[in-house]
Formats: sequence, structure tokens, C-alpha cells
Amino acid sequence: MESIYNYTKEMLIDYMLNLGEKTFRCNQIIEWLYRKKVKSFDDMRNISKSFIQKLKEDFCINRLNLVIKQESKDGTKKFLFELEDKNKIESVLMKNDYGYSICVTTEVGCNMGCIFCASGMKKKVRNLTTSEIILQILMVEEIENIKIGNVVIMGIGEPFDNYDNVINFIKIINYPLGLEIGARHITVSTCGVVPKIYEFAELDLQVNLAISLHSAYDDVRSRIMPINKKYNLDVLIKAIKDYVDKTGKRVTIEYILLKDINDSKTAALKLIDLLKGLNVYVNLIPYNEVLEKPYKRSSEASMRLFFDTLKKGNINVQLRKEQGSDIDAACGQLRSKNS
Repeated sequence: MESIYNYTKEMLIDYMLNLGEKTFRCNQIIEWLYRKKVKSFDDMRNISKSFIQKLKEDFCINRLNLVIKQESKDGTKKFLFELEDKNKIESVLMKNDYGYSICVTTEVGCNMGCIFCASGMKKKVRNLTTSEIILQILMVEEIENIKIGNVVIMGIGEPFDNYDNVINFIKIINYPLGLEIGARHITVSTCGVVPKIYEFAELDLQVNLAISLHSAYDDVRSRIMPINKKYNLDVLIKAIKDYVDKTGKRVTIEYILLKDINDSKTAALKLIDLLKGLNVYVNLIPYNEVLEKPYKRSSEASMRLFFDTLKKGNINVQLRKEQGSDIDAACGQLRSKNS
């Protein structure tokens, strides 16, 4: 039976029109699901019993099964959930000065093959449904008794490889009578699936877009990120320019610093040249080392030199605060250990 969490407002309205029901019921159902967080249709007290019976015949209110929860000394928490088909996914909760943020997974496994990433150690099994992405938020809020205000779509999988479900997820969590997470508090990250960047720009959703870049050299990027062989830097930068022009929004450039691979001053200067004139913001990320991978994090001195070089080159940049380094923090590590 299909999860009701798969349905956007528009889909629910179509469903009700087909039944001859009043469309105002849609807002009532959304409020029960996402504000009051009922676990049974029978708890929707302002809806007729006959319509509740119809909902029960057509939909389920499903859950995820918590397998493991890890907690870092800095307060970061990682959750391993089991899906109905016994596949496992991860979610990460971070507490910041501005509130709680969650990093959600969009696929079971990943086929992008970035060589430093734990997510790709297990190949893609399938896309997550919209409901399975939403339930990561609902389950973590329930387990921790908190309200999540920021969502990063940057866990296991390539979000633009599961495009339709991710877009529906964004619409649902942004809806005012639902979870009401503001568009500017939602970030979707892609490793560079260029056609979807153009498509995403046309939606004008006002959410934040992040691009995992990790090198300004085509040969290096192709070696560490196979997607670059299909959509090289020239093609990717053109798509970023188009996105900025269409939306007027700044793009975040994610850059993981890998020792002796992409962390030299020369690499920083090349990055300045690549990004010159673009409305972008560079997020430098200390590497969470993966036991099964040979790659090492850059030294503090190298990270600082890289940061300072970008600053002097008039690039908006931050060196991200490290979180969860004492647990299986890198995407895919916890799942790999428990599959």
C-alpha cells in the first residue's frame, strides 16, 4: 500500500477531486500528518469516518525502523534506519547556534563513484521514495523531541539522480501547513548532473543549490569524480552561470580538502581563476577519513593556506567547522558497517 507521505498538496487535491471530496480536506490532512504528526488515520478527528475509511483503503502512514544511533562528543547524531525492504539508510542531525539541521539520504547506495566517498562503496540499489526521505525528518524529530529548521539534501546518493522524488520532498517540507521549513533553509547538493541543474533553475524554488566541485583541474576532477568525464568543468561552470542568471541566487561550491591531491596553493589559485566573476560561495570541508579508502585529510597548515589564498583572491569562502569526527560521520560509513 502506498505511503501518504509520497503525496504533495497538488496530488492530494487531485485524489480528493476524483472522489468528489471537498479540497479543503487536503489542508486538514497535511496538518494532521506534519503538524500533529498522527500515526493513524483514525486520529484525524475532524474528518468523516467514511473518508477516513477510504484513506485507510488507499494509503498507509508508514514508519522507519531505527537500527543504530550514534552520538558525537560535539552533539552530532547519526541514525541508521531500516526500510520496509530491509535496506538501510543514514541521516545526520547537527545542532548549530541557529537550530537543528538534518542531512538526509536520497538513494540506497550511490553510483556516482567519487573515489574518496564512503557512500559509493555500495552501489545504488534503488531510489528512495518521497516518503522515505520525509520520514527521516519525522523520525528524528520524534526520537529527539525537537523541531528541525534546516535541511541539507547531501546524504547517501546523488539527489539529482532521484530528481522527481527529491523535488516532491522539497515541496512537501516547505508547505506552510506542513513542516514549514523555509526554502532558504533547504539546500540540495549535486556532484554535477548538468541537465538537472538547468531543469532545477526553471523551477525557481528559492532553495539553495550546492555543487560538489573538489578540483578546478579537469584531469584531477575526472580522477576523483567520474561524473566529470561526462560533464566537464567548462560544461558545469556554464550551467552554474545559467542558474545564477535565472534565479539570482548564489551557488555554494563544496570543496573537500584531500592531502596532496587538491590542497596546494597552486590548486587554490586555479580555483580562483575558475570561479572569478561568479556569484558563488566556497565551503572548504575537512575530509572525514574512511578506513577503506587511502585518502587523508589535509594538514591544518594546508587548509589555512588554501583558505587564505582564496580570501586574498576575493573569493567568498569559509572553512567548515568539523562535526561528528569521532563517530561514523562520513556518508555511508555506518551503513557499510551494518549491511
